[in-house]
Amino acid sequence: MNALITGANGFLGAWLAKALVARKDTVACLLRPTSDISALAGLPYTRLDGDVTDSASLERAVAGRDVVFHLAGIRRAATRDEFMRVNAEGTRNVCEAMLKAGGKARLVLCGSLAASGPSSAGRPHVEEDPFHPAEWYGESKGEAERIALSYKDRLPVTVVRPPRILGPGDHENLTFFKLVKKGIRLEIGGGPRPLTLVDVEDVVDLMLVLADRPEALGEAFFVAGPQHLTMDELQDIGARELGVKTRTVHLPPWVLKGLASAADVVTQATGRKLPLNRKLARQLLAPAWTCSGAKAERLLGFRPRRDVVDSIRRSARWYQEQGWL
Repeated sequence: MNALITGANGFLGAWLAKALVARKDTVACLLRPTSDISALAGLPYTRLDGDVTDSASLERAVAGRDVVFHLAGIRRAATRDEFMRVNAEGTRNVCEAMLKAGGKARLVLCGSLAASGPSSAGRPHVEEDPFHPAEWYGESKGEAERIALSYKDRLPVTVVRPPRILGPGDHENLTFFKLVKKGIRLEIGGGPRPLTLVDVEDVVDLMLVLADRPEALGEAFFVAGPQHLTMDELQDIGARELGVKTRTVHLPPWVLKGLASAADVVTQATGRKLPLNRKLARQLLAPAWTCSGAKAERLLGFRPRRDVVDSIRRSARWYQEQGWL
């Protein structure tokens, strides 16, 4: 296929680009001029300078494509308006550009479990559940999905909703591995809090299925296996892989909230992004972040193939080999 990836220099985007190149597909990447492209090093791709907030650059980028994988977005911003401008309205810009290009290319949008919000401890989210995001990022991802699917009578559109993703190159879970490397195991009061975790290559595999199968059109799919872990278990597996003995630090919820608020004050005053913030604290204190992959298995015959325990081990080894720990 002739594919365009927005957000190709990110963690998931780079793994998707590698998979497309391995299949000998034609790959173009929409990148901002200031983007760090080290994750794409050595890959044969066409670089297109642009931004999802720049309609003119999008119109040039989507022309002649078979599939547009829309992954670009922001995970951190100071205001709700900024999340909406990039994540939601950026998706509208992509859809409008694709319509102007003829409306024949398929759009595969990367949504997020964050749009659904926390689940209950005993019931994973299913795709039919209404959105109940816990913060602005999740709200903007939910709006992006609503916008994309509003075009389904004019564009071939489908959506993947990953939960927390693991794998070499991931920054989102790095903080927990850094703590473990220092011999610290955080235990937050009020647990356990189950999580759905998924390997980055399983997310890529489902995105490639969504790019091809007619049954995927007009639909959204979680990508999830049957196994749920807790943050405590993630830390324990990481510690064993790194050969580290940890001491447990018990952290009451009110202490975590206070530390997160203080960290946000420091970030606002200095511009330095700290590992802890109020968004992360709310995520950690939620009763559960779980979702079901039953719909993808039922409609597409897709199940994640990678054991998340092995994904944690693989991440830990990679962090250590790269000197990130």
